[in-house]
Amino acid sequence: MNTARYTGLSRPFFALAPMYEVTDTVFRQIVADLAPPDLFFTEFVNVDGLQSPGRVDLQKRLRFSPKERPLVAQIWGTDPSNFYETAQQLAKEGYAGIDINMGCPDRTIVKKGCCSGLILHRDHAVDIIKATQEGAGGKTPVSVKTRLGFGAIDYTWHELLLQQDLAMLTIHGRVAKQMSRGEADWEAINHIRELRDRIAPDTLVVGNGDVMSHHAGLELAQRYELDGIMVGRGVFHDPFIFAKDSSWASYSIDQKIQLFIKHIRLFEQTWQHNERPIVTLNKFCKVYVNAFDGAKEFRERLMQAEITTELLELLLAYSTRSADAVLADE
Repeated sequence: MNTARYTGLSRPFFALAPMYEVTDTVFRQIVADLAPPDLFFTEFVNVDGLQSPGRVDLQKRLRFSPKERPLVAQIWGTDPSNFYETAQQLAKEGYAGIDINMGCPDRTIVKKGCCSGLILHRDHAVDIIKATQEGAGGKTPVSVKTRLGFGAIDYTWHELLLQQDLAMLTIHGRVAKQMSRGEADWEAINHIRELRDRIAPDTLVVGNGDVMSHHAGLELAQRYELDGIMVGRGVFHDPFIFAKDSSWASYSIDQKIQLFIKHIRLFEQTWQHNERPIVTLNKFCKVYVNAFDGAKEFRERLMQAEITTELLELLLAYSTRSADAVLADE
């Protein structure tokens, strides 16, 4: 049995969602300096790759600094034995928990029977949970992030998960086939919380989907009596989203540019051996460069940069010149 629980978290707590090639150590440190959540998650990492010769390349997804704690490692894959081995290793590395991705709807991954594909392969899902719990040895909490169902809402899936003695269950309020389309169904998340109350009162239930402000997340948590709120895309709209009173709306264009420069310099410092390509930074460009005349064109120029030095030169030039002047140098 998995006896370890998440401790020291306020109620309701806020968590930064695991997002592939987004929530790496660099971005988590930026968020931590602005307004840290109560709980961080890593990018999701493949256990089959971690237990193979490709482990060295994948370990970058698990890199973290002290300021990112408490940090939960999210994992995915196919082989229960690899979940066991990975959980054993992660339990020794200072993570606050181990989360199993049973929600990613990417079609390529689903075809392999992974992530949200496990909704259709439930015996295998249970084997994976048990193997992870055994690997964690009752010392590190084990949790699951999933969706409302595969093609339609299916509460029998959540009933099964709640019978597995999980430390936490996070529900994204869409079915897998919706991907990111439509609105998140918080009434359905509430029903799962009610199932939790009856089946597994010690399991935390966290809601996820379309939370774009701290106030909105708090209101949802209180309305549906949830233990926590997980924020994904909302952090792109407001990097201060985990603060009760965000200051992002008052940030000047130059302040945003300076924050992007800080992000890039930390990226350079962290990935000195090109472990991450510069195109990774394109995902963040619109966060910092927006809401002024010529912003779209300036972003396009920035995203064409082939080295960070060029990217920094463009941004530093903008501090004293207009976007049009920078573009004119092409």
